[in-house]
Amino acid sequence: MKKLGILASHNGSGFGAIYKAILEKELDIQISLVISNNTNAVVLQNAKQHNLNNFLVNSKTDENPDEKMYSLLKEHECEYIFLSGYMKKLSSKIINEFKVLNSHPSLLPKYGGLGMYGKFVHEAVIKNAEKESGVTVHEVSEEYDKGKILLQKKLTLSQGESVDSLELKIKQLERIAIVEVLKNV
Repeated sequence: MKKLGILASHNGSGFGAIYKAILEKELDIQISLVISNNTNAVVLQNAKQHNLNNFLVNSKTDENPDEKMYSLLKEHECEYIFLSGYMKKLSSKIINEFKVLNSHPSLLPKYGGLGMYGKFVHEAVIKNAEKESGVTVHEVSEEYDKGKILLQKKLTLSQGESVDSLELKIKQLERIAIVEVLKNV
């Protein structure tokens, strides 16, 4: 069984999708640990509730957060890492040692890069009157949102689409895409 580490900075909606898919026997993987850099991250509360190993790692808790994360991932024998809204850049040591996957709320290469996450992406899509948007699951490289694309799922924007309605649709599509990719890795 493959072992997965999840890194999230806030809610970690991808964590929820993965956990549910494991319970429903859609995925044959194990969540070995959850790491967040945010003291108030909902994902840490959820991991505790499900009795999963969970850790807060940031510059206040550790002198070298990257090294601490690396050690935890190795200790818990993770083969894969999934970024579920993780807002920090990973060290090259982590990127090179593990297969790191990320879900991005746009059809990369459009609306990717530094500062393009969450509502910022959806605002840009609406502002530019795009006809479609979607989700990209990709491997993580040293450059933001430039890694090999593993899967893209598209949707057509509705007439009068709002940022909030688009965000909701993208999150639903993202859950499907995450599980689909993890079935195939």
